Amino acid sequence: MENVIKLRKGLDIHLKGKAEKTKLRKEMGREIALSPSSFVGLIPKVVVKEGDCVKAGDALFVNKQFPEVKYASPVSGKVTEIVRGERRKVLYVKVQADQVQEYVDYGEKNVNTLDGETVIKALLEAGLFGFIDQLPYAVSTTPETQPKAIFISALRDKPLAADFEFELKGNEHDFQTGLTALSKIAKTCLGIGAKQTADALTHAKDVEINVFSGPCPAGNVGVQVNRISPVNKGEVVWTIDPSAVIFFGRLFNTGNVNLLRTVAIVGSEVRKPIYMDVMIGEKISHILEGNVNTGKKLRVINGNVLTGNPVDGEGHLGAHSSEITVIPEGDSANELFGWILPRTHLFSASRSYFSWLLGKKEYTLDARIKGGERHMIMSGEYDSVLPMDIYGEYLIKAIIANDIDRMEALGIYEISPEDFALAEFVDSSKLELQKIVREGLDMLRKENA
Repeated sequence: MENVIKLRKGLDIHLKGKAEKTKLRKEMGREIALSPSSFVGLIPKVVVKEGDCVKAGDALFVNKQFPEVKYASPVSGKVTEIVRGERRKVLYVKVQADQVQEYVDYGEKNVNTLDGETVIKALLEAGLFGFIDQLPYAVSTTPETQPKAIFISALRDKPLAADFEFELKGNEHDFQTGLTALSKIAKTCLGIGAKQTADALTHAKDVEINVFSGPCPAGNVGVQVNRISPVNKGEVVWTIDPSAVIFFGRLFNTGNVNLLRTVAIVGSEVRKPIYMDVMIGEKISHILEGNVNTGKKLRVINGNVLTGNPVDGEGHLGAHSSEITVIPEGDSANELFGWILPRTHLFSASRSYFSWLLGKKEYTLDARIKGGERHMIMSGEYDSVLPMDIYGEYLIKAIIANDIDRMEALGIYEISPEDFALAEFVDSSKLELQKIVREGLDMLRKENA
């Protein structure tokens, strides 16, 4: 059964450097590191010591509040370092990968014969349960939550986003196994795009298929939840990245934890934008080696250009990152008379430049903010790119004011920071909206604990 939902609000940003649909094969690097920061809301407790030998699937750290929620090592090898930051915060657990990989055998399972409790127990045991997020609060969920539904969005429509249909090739069986397993826990909804044609998506079994048509952010799982089953106070829905569904399917089909995923190497400063099969936690400098332009300062982003985090040479691929993006930093740009020129090479959502006359042109954008933070302007900018039944500008003001009652009334339980990524891009006040939303959600979660 398919529901077709048409969205009109949003904004498609066409950037240079979209990945060609071919894969580059590259030998896995020896240094793999899993970061607790990839799992929002997690307070980690490291359960290995430097010098320990682990297999792929052994726990590296657990949730301090719920020790049964483990986080599996992507590879087998030797734990070389536990990297800590300020106040001994765990930044990474590094593992030197073996040449020949060994896996913990959790046993093959026929998901058709399992119940929801057994599926959850299997994911907990194998250290994969932490890949499940939840609304409200947009954090990694815990086993005590009872979801009214599970949502998966297979539509990635942010600028330069990796095409999940391409990642799905060769993984169709594991993806369907993962969907069937999740359907044993709660009603499972799969969101796909109107232009997606892969049989594994359009004819997926054991799930409710919802087709979304419209500009970005139609692929945001929060937008899809808002349209299908809005989250009210006291309710919980689980949200899962489609790549994690493949991980779950592999576990049940093979008995092993295999965190290899297809990642898009994108951006205007990538010499050959392409897809690669890489292991979660691989060093980003190794992935990009020999494939980026030199001679200018670059910003390397672990994830999407709108929602990812900047990284340095020591960064490692995040557990939820489907892209590695490289764009110019832009701090050396010098635009003489820039304010008076037609600027046909720059993008403007408000049609301030004449570039909007050129149709679907691809742009090279850098990381400059182009303006300082200023008073918030109630202009309706957020609403034009936010296809949710909420008042975005009023909600942001309530979060800044720490007005909990107003935040709840304006729908904060339904949102995640990524839902405001486009609003942050078009915001003439230059506010860090995703950071503001994250702080608001964390405050509310603490108050309701």
